Amino acid sequence: MAKKSAIEKNKRRRRLVEKHKAKRATLKAQAVDQSLSGEERFAARLKLAALPRNGSSTRVRNRCGVTGRPRGVYRKLKMSRIALRELASHGQIPGMVKSSW
Repeated sequence: MAKKSAIEKNKRRRRLVEKHKAKRATLKAQAVDQSLSGEERFAARLKLAALPRNGSSTRVRNRCGVTGRPRGVYRKLKMSRIALRELASHGQIPGMVKSSW
């Protein structure tokens, strides 16, 4: 099980990303728009830099929904490989059986 503080920090980052998503997208579009003047693009970059760093989507870490483990997480299932194996072994996941050959 991951530390509670790490899990909560990641949740806080996700909330910040959602809060600043629209504003960040418009400022990014303005920063690369060649039809605008250089000063306007520079001003957009300054405003983008003034936003909180944790509001960037790259700061969010994919974590297991069951254990909070940060590595080996399947995106589609939002679950780590270890938690997936445990649940499959206990018969908690329908249709998944242990392989044997």
